Amino acid sequence: MKLSVVIPVYNERKTLDELISRVEAVNLEKEIIIVDDASTDGTRDLLKKYEEREKFKVIYQSRNAGKGSALRVGFDKAEGEIIIVQDADLEYDPKEYPLLLKPIIDGRADVVYGSRFSGGTHRVFFFWHYVGNKVLTTLSNMFTNLCLTDMETGYKVFRKTVLDSFVLKCNRFGFEPEFTCKVARNKFRIYEVITGLNRSI
Repeated sequence: MKLSVVIPVYNERKTLDELISRVEAVNLEKEIIIVDDASTDGTRDLLKKYEEREKFKVIYQSRNAGKGSALRVGFDKAEGEIIIVQDADLEYDPKEYPLLLKPIIDGRADVVYGSRFSGGTHRVFFFWHYVGNKVLTTLSNMFTNLCLTDMETGYKVFRKTVLDSFVLKCNRFGFEPEFTCKVARNKFRIYEVITGLNRSI
C-alpha cells in the first residue's frame, strides 16, 4: 500500500530538514506532502528545494489558518491508500511507521493512534502537558465511548477511505477531538499502539 505522509508546517525551519531526512529514510512506498501554514521564519525559503523533488508535494497557504486547515489541504492532495499525520518538530520518530501501519496492513484496523502514555519504557513528559492531555483525552472518551490513552497524539494513521465518511471543519488544534469524534461515530475499527519506546529524553 502506498503511504501519504502529510506534514503540516508552521515556523519549523530549525527541524524541517532533519524531519524530512528521517521520513525519506523509511523504506516504504510513499509520497511526502508538506503544507506550509504561512510561516514567517524562513521555512518557506527552505521548502523551495523540495518543490521539484520526486514524490514530494509542497503547498503554501496564503495566510495562517491553523493545523486543521493545513491537514485538510494535505489530505485533499493525498494519493496513497493510507495517510499518516507527521508533525515537523521531531517529537515523533518516523522509524515507528511500520509499527503504526501494521494493524491496518493486517486488516485489523481502519485507524491507528500512536499513544505516548500507554505503559512501557517511554520518554518523560512535562507534568502539566501530561495532565492537560489526560483531561482532554478523558473528555473525548466520555463523548465517544472510546478508551483511548492519548487522543491528542500527533500520530494518527488511517485508510484514505475513512475521510470519505465525514467532513472535517476545525481549522486549528480542534482537529484532534473532531477527527476522533467522527471516527468513533462512524464505528471505524480503531487500534492504539505504544510509540516513543526507548527514546532519549
